[in-house]
Amino acid sequence: MEAFREPIILACIGVYFVICILVGIWAMRKTHSASDFFIAGKGLGPVVVGLAVFSSTLSGFGFVGGPGLVYNMGMTSVWMVIVSTLGYAIVFYMLAKRMRVMAEIRDSISLPDIVAARYSSKAAGGWMAVVVILGVLGYLATQILAMSTVLQSILGNTEMFEGISLITCAAISVSVLIFYAVTGGILASVYTDLVQGLIMMVCGLLVVVAAAMAVDGGFTAASSSLLADDPEAIMPFGSGGMFAAVAWAFMFGVGIAGQPHLITKLMMNRTVKDTKVILPLSIAGYAVAAMLWISVGLVMRALVLQGNHDPLGLPDDAAPEFLTAYANPLLAGVVFAGLFAAIMSTADGFLNIGAAAIIHDLPKAIRGKPLKNELWWARVATVLLCLFATGFALYARYNSGELVALLGAFGWGTFAAAIFPVVALGLNWKRATANAAIFAIVLSLVFNFSVKLFGIAMPFGMDGGFISMLVSMIAFIGISYIEKPKPLQKDIDAIMDL
Repeated sequence: MEAFREPIILACIGVYFVICILVGIWAMRKTHSASDFFIAGKGLGPVVVGLAVFSSTLSGFGFVGGPGLVYNMGMTSVWMVIVSTLGYAIVFYMLAKRMRVMAEIRDSISLPDIVAARYSSKAAGGWMAVVVILGVLGYLATQILAMSTVLQSILGNTEMFEGISLITCAAISVSVLIFYAVTGGILASVYTDLVQGLIMMVCGLLVVVAAAMAVDGGFTAASSSLLADDPEAIMPFGSGGMFAAVAWAFMFGVGIAGQPHLITKLMMNRTVKDTKVILPLSIAGYAVAAMLWISVGLVMRALVLQGNHDPLGLPDDAAPEFLTAYANPLLAGVVFAGLFAAIMSTADGFLNIGAAAIIHDLPKAIRGKPLKNELWWARVATVLLCLFATGFALYARYNSGELVALLGAFGWGTFAAAIFPVVALGLNWKRATANAAIFAIVLSLVFNFSVKLFGIAMPFGMDGGFISMLVSMIAFIGISYIEKPKPLQKDIDAIMDL
């Protein structure tokens, strides 16, 4: 089987791309309205939603960027994984019932719809749409960069495509993504999530076994190699240090409740009771699949230190090179296909919420009503948003060498700082005001983008998104206490009592 390693992997990827096209065509036949395109008509079952929720979190960011961070910084990024698992409980406790009921009563199809209804403010909904668009660019660029990096790693190891450029791989990946997203909308995304979620739960365990077998002596020997090279890397907080690890833990453990691609899926299930199945399924799926994040990064660094593998060109190459060189060919092919599924479905989710913000939420905030023929405009906006994010991803890689995980962390931090206080706190605290929400959103955007654009270093290596999130929360709570709150509308008041 080793002699056919490359053909097997390429065949699995090829089959997956064909499946994407077929799923897109199937979903297009079931998509007849903007509600179908954006939130699947609020008619999905709990298993589909449960697997879609965890898959949305652990996508290109987790499967490409995660091992890259472990390879580069040791155990620092592991805190993202540990606390994100616990963070699902925060998401469901604070948001699941309220968002699903509000989507039903107010006929909401997007997160800005929820914000506008909660605060009785079109301006608050409009600013939330701006957050979604800007955050989507960072996170969507992460998915496109991850997909292109993986494809380049696979094709570059073949004689026919040796030396293929990242730009060419991006063009191939994005072409399939655009067709898949434009035709299928969110339906294509969540049903792909169903399949790839099951694949990654099983294959995640098999990859851990393969990782342990790749190094003589298993994980114990791998840890010893890291300890001899850089003792801090294998310590609990890694080479990034305690403050960086704690900052990431807070931003990913609490900030998960501010991720729109995840929390909007809480509006898609058939009934509120489904959350009893969705929550444990999401946690179990994430916990199993996330083991790939830690094991692959650890083992690849050990293999390089032991001289058994050439140094990586970029930390992001850790997972693709491990699967290409050390996993069983069939397992590698299936995992690569599942990885593409994870990235593709998450990218589709980001395109979906970004398109909704552009053609549904901003027009409602500015004109007081959405565009006519929203479904057609949603597809146009999807294409334009994808092309713009691709340009941003390639610019970030070639001009600053931006890693997939760090680009993803920026998108995550942008969402967490702006959305967690306004949505997660706002739907649980009746005193919160519209002015506080708007100020917190604007402040978080200015802070986050200033840190990124001007390269401002945070103290003790902490992530800028963590500081932005703290500042935004303090401003939101402070202004809400200073202002006199307006009476809530009866239906919103009743929803917040759930």
